[in-house]
Amino acid sequence: MKEHFRRFANYNTWANARLYDAATALTDFERKRDVKAYFKSLHGTLNHILVADRIWLYRLTGEGERPASLDQILYEKFEALREAREAEDRRLIAYVGSLSNEDFSEAVEYRNTKGEAKALPRGVILTHVFNHQTHHRGQATHILRQLGVAEPPALDLLYFALPSA
Repeated sequence: MKEHFRRFANYNTWANARLYDAATALTDFERKRDVKAYFKSLHGTLNHILVADRIWLYRLTGEGERPASLDQILYEKFEALREAREAEDRRLIAYVGSLSNEDFSEAVEYRNTKGEAKALPRGVILTHVFNHQTHHRGQATHILRQLGVAEPPALDLLYFALPSA
């Protein structure tokens, strides 16, 4: 079980790096342009992914920042957002690495964004965290294309898993 989640934590870091690399081709204006996405812009979408990770890691560890809302802009500057993303990816890798196989089936109690008490197995929560990122990275690659990036990066897990040539 642990190796499964380690793979996803490492994949997550790889995919985020590729996405941010592609976003550097755009100007700040383009990244923040409202393209009618769920979080308005590429910048808003990237911020949302970080917000959600911080909320979940806070719920899982009791440590770190806990953003106030799902659409909060944590960083206006792209470079600061990227640095924070990289730090959060390292934190997620370290957290998964600190767990035993048994820890993944342990229930974690938390309060959702509406304040309602909930409990789910840690493995289900981590699956959601990684799936949530994949979902929004898909939106982000679509936004990249809308903004003129002809070939957004391939982010499929299979590309990560295949040995390099």
